[in-house]
Amino acid sequence: MAAQGDMSPDEFREFGKAAVDFIADYIENIRDRPVLPGVEPGYLAPLLPAECPQDPEPWQDVMRDLDKHIMPGVTHWHSPSFHAYFPTANSFPGIVGEMLSAGLGVIGFSWITSPACTELEVIVMDWLGKLLGLPEEFLHSGPGSGGGVIQGSASEATLVGMLAARDRMVRRVRQDHPKLSDGEIRAKLVAYTSDQANSSVWKSGLLGAMPMRQLPTDADGALRGDVLEAAIRSDRHKGLIPCFVVATLGTTGTCAFDNLEELGPICNQEGLWLHIDAAYAGAAYICPELRNTMAGVQYADSFDMNPHKWLLVNFDCSAMWVKNANDLEHAFNVDAVYLKHDKQGVMPDYRHWQLPLGRRFRALKLWMVLRTYGARGLQAHIRKQVKLAQDFEELVHQDPRFEVVMPARCGLVCFRMVGPCARSQALLRRVTERRTLYMCPASVRGQAVLRFVVCSRLTEAADVQRSWAEIVSQAEAVLQAEAGNVRVLAAAAPAPPPPASCLAKTPSVVHNMLSAAGNTADPQHTV
Repeated sequence: MAAQGDMSPDEFREFGKAAVDFIADYIENIRDRPVLPGVEPGYLAPLLPAECPQDPEPWQDVMRDLDKHIMPGVTHWHSPSFHAYFPTANSFPGIVGEMLSAGLGVIGFSWITSPACTELEVIVMDWLGKLLGLPEEFLHSGPGSGGGVIQGSASEATLVGMLAARDRMVRRVRQDHPKLSDGEIRAKLVAYTSDQANSSVWKSGLLGAMPMRQLPTDADGALRGDVLEAAIRSDRHKGLIPCFVVATLGTTGTCAFDNLEELGPICNQEGLWLHIDAAYAGAAYICPELRNTMAGVQYADSFDMNPHKWLLVNFDCSAMWVKNANDLEHAFNVDAVYLKHDKQGVMPDYRHWQLPLGRRFRALKLWMVLRTYGARGLQAHIRKQVKLAQDFEELVHQDPRFEVVMPARCGLVCFRMVGPCARSQALLRRVTERRTLYMCPASVRGQAVLRFVVCSRLTEAADVQRSWAEIVSQAEAVLQAEAGNVRVLAAAAPAPPPPASCLAKTPSVVHNMLSAAGNTADPQHTV
């Protein structure tokens, strides 16, 4: 007997079709919506009941409330006017793959729990690894014990790499110092990353109980070998045990690339695990002409990139490869009797490659996207968005009121208004308040910078032009407000003594203008 509220297959068909229509209409008309919602914190609670309904309600009513109450509070990540953070991938094949994964509802923590779930993941991770140009040692079909696994996020992948590195180092040290306990060894372990690394890398150090040194980067935002080498030497002198290095290919702030050709040999020589976080920029490596920044990847122990960022696979899908899967098995193998099966060892049991036990059929949506777009379709997507970022960069170059702070990298352009930082900050406030465009700030060499990222797969050249027109319009308003402040201050000031020259007044006027705005001049610009 069906539970109260259970849908029949026919009712599900009707509900499901309505949901598909809703999603298709939403994507088709997303340009008509302000990218940022106009709600205040706590807006939703007064609009919904305080308690769960006691009796089933028609799905039609639920869909109406979704449109009426939920959608006004949604930030539209797939709007062509969304230029903040980095992309979150979206495509109709990915959505269908997600639906099918939910509908099948398998939990593929080992081969026996759903053979297709494991085997399809093995296949598509090799497909993707080859498409990216990874060394064959990272592939299931390669000569060693490497392979790929789908994690939930790059954050998880970094932590998985750190915990595996910790376990490996403890085992190595105990071979030479058998009297030391695991706890004594772990207390001496230390990890390294750049000061431009994502916050999730720092969090991995907290969760893994391994201090994470944030090392200074060069003028391009890259971590270099001499800096890492000096840090390792210093920590060894203090009696610590260097263990783990996270190199970033495509940092969050400026899309900078750490120098793998310098870092890699040091890690290999010193016995440190090298993990590469290429969460966003790694997708670019499906285009052979964009692979120059991955030079040195052969030195890594693990590599991670997010198809759910820039490769049209809906969240969550983070692709991680390791050279030696045995290191994961050693760190995460908790083989309870109820988890054993008689086919162990032939195919991966992915529960030993990750933090949780349960896992969804994520390979299905990756498979759907790879097949329906093909390599050429995905490459065209990446190349188009790289070109759109270059087009935006050229618009910035052509306007003397702006400057490019870092050259366009992948789909990101870092730019600012010429002059004091307060101008760029005021511009961002104005743009954000209008809700028609969404960007995020960054700081580069002490300067306030705006990040413009080509995010939505729907973005066209006309969308970039429209976003630029909004930026220029609000920049003009910022400059007009500054000029108004200067005139007001000049009118209110007491009459000065006769000046020796007009130039004598200029510094004080500029100082008053900046002081009125509550800011000082950017130290890297002279006014």
